[in-house]
Amino acid sequence: MTDTIRSIDGKWALVTGAGKRIGAVIARRLHSAGANVAVHYFSSSGSADSLVEELNGVRANSAVAVGADIRQAEQLEALVGKVVAHAGTLDILINNASSFYPTPLGQVTEDSWGDLINSNLKAPLFLAQAALPHLQAAHGSIINMIDIHARRPLRHHHVYGAAKAGLEMLTRSLARDLAPEIRVNGIAPGAILWPEEGMANGTKKYIIDRIPLGRAGEPSDIADTALFLLRDAPYITGQIIAVDGGRSIGW
Repeated sequence: MTDTIRSIDGKWALVTGAGKRIGAVIARRLHSAGANVAVHYFSSSGSADSLVEELNGVRANSAVAVGADIRQAEQLEALVGKVVAHAGTLDILINNASSFYPTPLGQVTEDSWGDLINSNLKAPLFLAQAALPHLQAAHGSIINMIDIHARRPLRHHHVYGAAKAGLEMLTRSLARDLAPEIRVNGIAPGAILWPEEGMANGTKKYIIDRIPLGRAGEPSDIADTALFLLRDAPYITGQIIAVDGGRSIGW
């Protein structure tokens, strides 16, 4: 297969939760490889607008910001519609947006259940459904952002872990049903970015000590893996790649 066929030049990617953190790094990486990017945001409109301005400054009309609460199913079809109305196509869907916080047993509420399940599992399914005809026409790709804790429970994160485990199965299920037109894969990050609300140094050391490579990863590690799956891996579908410095092989 030639480099031209493998190129993602001019392809439109919708990246959810792309206003900041890992999502923003993925958007920049795909853009630097020639893709156009729809930067989805929920509450980070300022960050999303700044990123879009930055990307359009590099290449005119190559990025757009699109807002939606992905926990609300009725907004997902409209989100895809906004992207297609602007771009005329949708080639790539990256389900990156996620809620993450502990839900110790005895403190789980219907609101926390709904928030975590809807953002981590329901939204990727309904976004894939809304994007289906466009991705089929483009012979496109879906990447779901999972977590190494989909397989190894994280203490007190019962709902989050269950949602990500469901997303892992959804990834494989979609890969089976949507082939050969659409490839579907997942990325399972390990210790890449610490939680925004912070983490005790002792906890960080505990985690790092259990990573064979002896360090945390970088958002660029996730972005490079996404680019590999989209551009350089045309015969890979239904796979979950752990980007965790080897933590999941030893724990």
